[in-house]
Amino acid sequence: MTEHAIADAREPDGAPRIASLDIMRGIAILGILFMNIDGMGGSMNAGHGWALLLGWTVPDHIAWLLRQIVADGTARCMLEMLFGAGMVILTDRTVATAGRWAGVRRYYVRNLILFAFGMVHIFILLWPGDILHIYGLTALIVFPLRRLRPRWQLLLGVTFMVFTLVTGAGEVRSVAQENALVASAAQHRAAGQPVTADEAKAVKSNDKWHAKVAEQKHMIAVENDARSGSFASWRAALIGIYTMLLGRGAPMMWLWEAGATMLIGTALFRMGILAGQRSARFYGGMLIAGYGLAIPLRAIGAWQTSQFGDGISIEWSTSELARVAMTLGHVALIHLLLGTARGRALLSPFTAAGRTALSLYICQSLIGLWLLYPPFALGLYGKMGWAGFMLTALAIDALLLLVANWWVVRFEVAPVEWAWRSLAGGRMLRFRRKSRAAVEAAPVTV
Repeated sequence: MTEHAIADAREPDGAPRIASLDIMRGIAILGILFMNIDGMGGSMNAGHGWALLLGWTVPDHIAWLLRQIVADGTARCMLEMLFGAGMVILTDRTVATAGRWAGVRRYYVRNLILFAFGMVHIFILLWPGDILHIYGLTALIVFPLRRLRPRWQLLLGVTFMVFTLVTGAGEVRSVAQENALVASAAQHRAAGQPVTADEAKAVKSNDKWHAKVAEQKHMIAVENDARSGSFASWRAALIGIYTMLLGRGAPMMWLWEAGATMLIGTALFRMGILAGQRSARFYGGMLIAGYGLAIPLRAIGAWQTSQFGDGISIEWSTSELARVAMTLGHVALIHLLLGTARGRALLSPFTAAGRTALSLYICQSLIGLWLLYPPFALGLYGKMGWAGFMLTALAIDALLLLVANWWVVRFEVAPVEWAWRSLAGGRMLRFRRKSRAAVEAAPVTV
């Protein structure tokens, strides 16, 4: 991207943008493809607990481990934090120009439209892993909390983390006790001795778990058949995955996670952390703390999960803690890099991705779901392992990054952003960028 395009980092209405937030948003939106692509090119049911069914060669295993340790959930977490920061930026700007109630009204309209875009993404473009409808709905819920003091926002923001720590720890303890009783029952039976009532109960519970595992493997096979069949079966399978998640109450957890993380992002923005207003020493300490906590937790959890047996995993309890800690480490690393000339040169192309993030997100679905992995077009569903998925995501992201940088030089706003903001503002925004000559020739007003 040219220096002129970087300097001209403004909204179509002339409002300035914060470059570091655009860079983080660009990195996050491109990073999210690494988490979504296996659900586009392979069974979504397999990706949640049976990763070996998507390929388990040595390169696949290494690719999966790196993804789990470095990337799992962090792109989503960073986007949620940035959404919280955006809530402050957008409402403050609108309130300053149009008044308080106009700011409230516009923010709610804006996010209702985003929710509608998410519905289109799910039921028309057929991506059941959509985040837009969750973010749009969550924003409406957390909006009244935007003016709380940062410490209260942080306190509310860690509620989901505390919930997962407590419930996960209880599950770990319960399964550990159950496994011990199952082992004890096996020893008693081998010795011709009767099992105790607790052992019999544990064996029955363990049998139910194995029945659920068998059911899940059957669901994976059914999904694979449907998504490799006709257009109708492919469409029904993808919509069915979303409706199944609805039936299980998953959106409630999604809303809680997104809302909690948005509040953390709001607090971090108001504290100057997300916008790069702290010292290099501060970000260095933040990096060490974030990575120092997250990497060991994730490495242990990934190893335990990859055993694919009846054993427990530390991830059941620490997944959210590690997700937030790893994301904060990434945020710190980005700001440390932005503090150097070489780092700024390395990260500056991601500014364009941040300014076109919504359009890039939709492009990822169009390329993955509708070109690479449907039962028509290239028809590559089920033909890649983890290494292939990660390399493909890298290639797609490289292409999208080039397109984004080409686009922002020529156009004011990306296509999906243009539709969103035009609908929210009730007027059509200018689409094509004025030439530099036209900008320089325009009269200056005072």
